[in-house]
Amino acid sequence: MIKAGIIGGAGYTGGEMLRILINHPQVELVFINSSSNAGNLVSDVHTDLVGDTDLKFTDEIVQDIDVLFLCVGHGDARKFLEANPIDEQIKIIDLSQDFRLSRNSSIENRQFIYGLPELNREAIKSAQNIANPGCFATCIELGLLPLAKAGLLQSEVHINATTGSTGAGQSLSKTSHFSWRNNNLSAYKAFEHQHLNEISESLKQLQGELNYALNFIPQRGDFARGILAAMYIDSNLTEEEAYHLYETYYANHAFTHVSRKNIDLKQVVNTNKCLVHIEKHGNKLLIISIIDNLLKGASGQAVQNMNLLFGLEETAGLKLKAVGF
Repeated sequence: MIKAGIIGGAGYTGGEMLRILINHPQVELVFINSSSNAGNLVSDVHTDLVGDTDLKFTDEIVQDIDVLFLCVGHGDARKFLEANPIDEQIKIIDLSQDFRLSRNSSIENRQFIYGLPELNREAIKSAQNIANPGCFATCIELGLLPLAKAGLLQSEVHINATTGSTGAGQSLSKTSHFSWRNNNLSAYKAFEHQHLNEISESLKQLQGELNYALNFIPQRGDFARGILAAMYIDSNLTEEEAYHLYETYYANHAFTHVSRKNIDLKQVVNTNKCLVHIEKHGNKLLIISIIDNLLKGASGQAVQNMNLLFGLEETAGLKLKAVGF
């Protein structure tokens, strides 16, 4: 059994991590750290877990584990590791953005590998520390990686992507209140979203010369979870050639699937899947990519990375059912 701990277990990603790990056949969940909830039952905070676990939150850090998940806010993972020495033998999977970019990918004697299995599977298998990708970044990268691998990102890419309210985290803000979000839609951080840097770096890993802009317009949706990214680019590929390119690239990846029929969010919500659909319109290639932002975009992908780190079946603990209706 893999012994696991969680730092920051009270938020959305921490809650999803809990839900997966307490049902993972090869994991023993040793502790869930939450300074604000220490002593409280996990099921008092994540009430859907009543009857599933008797674990309590703690403010302690147990070192007798194999893997530590950091489910903390951006900037807080680096601060945590600076303030709390973690045994070098413990593998760390960080869900913040602190170590995703190559220029920020190390701290003291720890080097982090960017944890997108569809890009870095072999490097992940031999890594000690993983920087889990961002949710928007995962969705968009999976829509564009096959084109980058073939060197076919040869014009500007136009991206419109809408995320659910859980993408904003659990802390309340003006734009996350139900009364504001419900029956509403808005764009934010147009052309300057923080995930653009990791998207660009990942694409350049496959297509070294990437001289065209990624024009990204993020939107806040009035639903709880999921991301739909619609992207288009100038392309000389026929639709059939594009499908062959994508189906070949993802043939050996357990969670990313190419659909020749149009797709919708309910197909992936509550799963670790990404679905990609392609259409050709004139000289424009349209790529639609969908994920659950809390699973393939966060905690599910983190567990997928854990499975790879420890030589488990990649899908272990992640054979999840879509909501459907």
